Amino acid sequence: MTDLLPPSAALFSELPVYLPEAVAAFGPTIVVAPHPDDETLGCGGLLALLRQAGLPAWCVLVSDGAMSHPNSRKFSAQARQALRTQELRNALAILGLPGDALHTLGLPDGSVPAPETASGAAAVGQLQQFFTATQPQTVLVPWRRDPHPDHRASSQLVRAALAGLATPTRLLEYVVWAWERAAAHDLPQPGEAQGFQLNISSVLPQKQRALEAHRSQLAGGPIDDDPTGFTLAPSMLAHFAKPMEVFFQVTT
Repeated sequence: MTDLLPPSAALFSELPVYLPEAVAAFGPTIVVAPHPDDETLGCGGLLALLRQAGLPAWCVLVSDGAMSHPNSRKFSAQARQALRTQELRNALAILGLPGDALHTLGLPDGSVPAPETASGAAAVGQLQQFFTATQPQTVLVPWRRDPHPDHRASSQLVRAALAGLATPTRLLEYVVWAWERAAAHDLPQPGEAQGFQLNISSVLPQKQRALEAHRSQLAGGPIDDDPTGFTLAPSMLAHFAKPMEVFFQVTT
């Protein structure tokens, strides 16, 4: 008896495949990551290909990432935040991004606010300022119904920020937890979005090295005193060891 594949597997495997050269159409690009490691899991290959093509790329980190191991005594919340931010910087460097390519919002991990709240509205304003300063042609954020509340809230913040800009910006959505945890109604519905797979085989080893930089999220990581702490399961990591990354452009 074999395990049933998640509904995402069939949907994603049927999407058209774009060659690496397709990244030229992305132009200057910003990847919005709810937590450190989302940028590499969902878009690490894309970021590496963009930098190989000489295109500017940035990363916006939404949350502080401190709640992955909340019961650690060796690492305080401040220490966890510092560790995860440094891991993110290391990963981005491996992917070819310069040191000044990271912009952090510092919102609470596990409680990223909606744009209609006071803290959410402030985050929308910060995003608008950063988008205005960098003038991206493409912005990426997790799929709007990706099965994590911070991912969904990040999508809402980005959409609110883009809606207030004078210059239209292409919005693409990437999947992280939708690979494993999405119910059928969480996935793109017929006519809702146009999806594609990007062939990242030429930079897959680079992506894997970047993922290894997020040591605290992997088995055997440095935060070893919280048995309830989060680590990426082998089954989850297997999705991101594939030579394809999945993106959607919403049409409705």
